[in-house]
Amino acid sequence: MDFNAVCRQLTRRELFQRTGTGIGAAALGCLLAEDGLSAPPESLQSPFAPRPTHFAPRAKNVIHLHMVGAPSHLDLFEFKPELQRHDGELCPKQFLEGQRFAFLRGHPRLLGTRYKFHKGGESGLQLSELLPELGKLSDDLAVIKTLHTDEFNHGPAQLFLHTGFSQFGRPSMGAWVSYGLGTPNANLPAYVVMITGSVAGAGNSLWGPGFLPSVHQGIEFRSTGDPVLFLSNPQGVDRDARRRILDSIQFLNESQLDVVRDPEIKTRIEQYELAFRMQSSVPDLMDLSDEPQHVLDAYGAKPGQASFANHCLLARRLVERGVRFVQLFDQGWDHHSGVFKSLPNKCKQIDKPMAALIGDLKQRGLLDETLVVWGGEFGRTPMLQGSDAKKGNPGRDHHKDAFCSLLAGGGVRGGTTVGRTDELGYFPVEDSVSIHDFHATLLHLLGIDHKRLTHRFQGREFRLTDIAGEIVRKLLA
Repeated sequence: MDFNAVCRQLTRRELFQRTGTGIGAAALGCLLAEDGLSAPPESLQSPFAPRPTHFAPRAKNVIHLHMVGAPSHLDLFEFKPELQRHDGELCPKQFLEGQRFAFLRGHPRLLGTRYKFHKGGESGLQLSELLPELGKLSDDLAVIKTLHTDEFNHGPAQLFLHTGFSQFGRPSMGAWVSYGLGTPNANLPAYVVMITGSVAGAGNSLWGPGFLPSVHQGIEFRSTGDPVLFLSNPQGVDRDARRRILDSIQFLNESQLDVVRDPEIKTRIEQYELAFRMQSSVPDLMDLSDEPQHVLDAYGAKPGQASFANHCLLARRLVERGVRFVQLFDQGWDHHSGVFKSLPNKCKQIDKPMAALIGDLKQRGLLDETLVVWGGEFGRTPMLQGSDAKKGNPGRDHHKDAFCSLLAGGGVRGGTTVGRTDELGYFPVEDSVSIHDFHATLLHLLGIDHKRLTHRFQGREFRLTDIAGEIVRKLLA
């Protein structure tokens, strides 16, 4: 099909005929606006436009690193001497009363870690030997040790972490941030997603817009091939032809928008225009060949590869250009067996890039305004999954009642530990932090009152934190 010919065939007369009364309505709207009698409602303004915060923000951007499958916090951030002393013994009966597990059956035994922990920096923050590069940044890091969720299976727990609700249909936290703050860069999305490995079990709902305008959904970037699907022009269509097509479509959409005042039409107009602008901005952004070799080496990044290291470097480039919310998903952390065989390899893949990301942001003066968050959808049990840790290939089951999240930058107090669990790392005993508390704190650091960031849907106001959420003040610098 010759698209240039199609564009030439659409005459001005045909364009006016096809829009019907929309042209008259548009003209009337212009006349009324000139007389000061009409103005576009807030809902019809650009959904990308930057919006004022409720109060002075500590952070402007977020980089959220989700380890799909849930890392074993007991082998990374939570050293428990009592668990080591009772390794191999039957777990206390109270651990089993009223509890639900994904795979544990019978009366399981306790499983201590096989790794040494080291105190780093002036703060003495403890990290596993599996994370030596992050350990060097201890004074820049904060650890929540008592995060807990309501869900013990991956899909619902992933949804709960990302949307504040365990069923499909709610907006993701990145979508809420885009909706609440907009973006300062009109040539890039407010919310970008990158994936290493397979997609998480809950799928693209983890970065979906839910009932918010669809323009706020996360846009998936790819490290190989077209950075964004369908961004390239179809065969036979050059940039000028695409511009003419978009102008014609936009004229029709704007005419309809003036008549029905549907914000989703405005969303569609903005999405078409953003896609056109991204044709120039995204390929340049994704090309790592212009990075100095010492920067590539620090991350362990190699241009043209799809790797967690490359994604960390791209995350820095994205926030440097004003992208509000960058989300990295890394698959492969679900260690029901072989936890002591698989965990070292996974940590090796993420330790150096994460440390380089934090160090790079700090060196460029971006860490103070960029909140970096690392973690999974829940934790792992202090009990052994399997029959015999010495003879078999031990693992850890899902654990929802207490797990860890790592934070840096963006108004977080470095070298801080929030919360304390019991001697075996099973239940919180001090400063318990819910997922809604986590969301409330994240929004607070961005200058947003979580109780005021709402959207009306099906007759009532909704928010990310539902009807709960308290700011974790101990995390704040």
